[in-house]
This record gives sequence, structure tokens and C-alpha cells, in this order.
Amino acid sequence: MISMTPITGMDLTGFTEREPGVWTDERGLVLSVHFFPLVPDLPAPLHQLEPLRHGLAQGAAQAGAGLVEAVTGAVDGVPALRQLIKVPRPGGPHGQVFLGSWTIPRAGCSTVLKVQAAEGATTGVREAAVMARVGPAAYFRPHPYAPALRGPLPYHVADHEEWDAHFPDHPLTLVRAALHRITPTVTLHEQFKALPAFA
Repeated sequence: MISMTPITGMDLTGFTEREPGVWTDERGLVLSVHFFPLVPDLPAPLHQLEPLRHGLAQGAAQAGAGLVEAVTGAVDGVPALRQLIKVPRPGGPHGQVFLGSWTIPRAGCSTVLKVQAAEGATTGVREAAVMARVGPAAYFRPHPYAPALRGPLPYHVADHEEWDAHFPDHPLTLVRAALHRITPTVTLHEQFKALPAFA
């Protein structure tokens, strides 16, 4: 068990433990694991993807954040939800923090694997370059999960995964890549896997 969670193993190559359940790497990524002994606070079951995404997008906007994407999948064979969220960087007028997570919900509890990275002193380079490439009219889009949503952090195409290869050191690229690499290596305790599913 890793830091009192049902996670029994994962590939931590490149990461150094800073405190129980928290690791960092040399590029500024912060990896953490969490366990919540409560009914998961999700707006809909995982199989109801449309209302789930709509509720998540609205919830993020109400918290001052922006939902980049939400997809369902599995972690060690257990149904799970992956989210990418952007939030304003604390304490600064510019910049964002990007948070990527897998929530693995069961009926009465959940475990979460989270990776985050913040923009540094230089911000907005990815956004400006993509806007110059696609044009302002194609840059901003209605949120695909909640088209009427007008949140504090607008939805735009620069956050799409197709641009990651052009900006390999951007925090959103790093967070996505870390999740893609680590997720297949995560193992969960059999007792947790045997719990009733979240409904």
C-alpha cells in the first residue's frame, strides 16, 4: 500500500519522494496519491458520460478553474475517470497550473492519482503560437461538454493534445505525458477492486 491508499504499486522512475504520498521530478511535476473514505463526489456515474462531463465542466468553472477534458477508462481493470483541469496560478497575475488526475471511484470511497505542473516565469507562449496558427475565430470554442458555459478560464484549442508535440516542455504536455506513462503501471489492492462499483 502506498501512503495509506489502495494503490499497491506504480512506476515512480524520475520522481523523488518529498513526503508520504507526494513526489516531485526535476521538471517541476508533482505526483500525489490520495484516498477518500466517502461516497465519491461525482455528478453522475461513469457510464453516463454526457451528464458526467457537463457537471464536471460546470463544477470546475464555479471553482474558478477550467475543465480541459474528461474521459473514462480503467486503472488496473477498475473503471475510472481521467480529468485535465487548468487553474490560475496562485499568487500571480499571470500563468496557470495544470492538474491531471485519475479518480477511481467505488460505491463508498475512492482513490485518486494526481499529477500537476505550473507555468514558470514565461506564460502564454503556447496559446499565442496556436492562436497565430489557427486564427482567433477558430481558437476559442464553446465548451464541448457545456456549450452555454462561460467560465473564468475560456475553452480553447491550444489545450488540445495535438499541440503537445510542438510544446514538449509545456506543463500541460508534461502532465499528460506523465499520466500516459504511469497509468498502465498502477496496481490496486484486491480488496479495493472487489468493492461494489460506484453507481
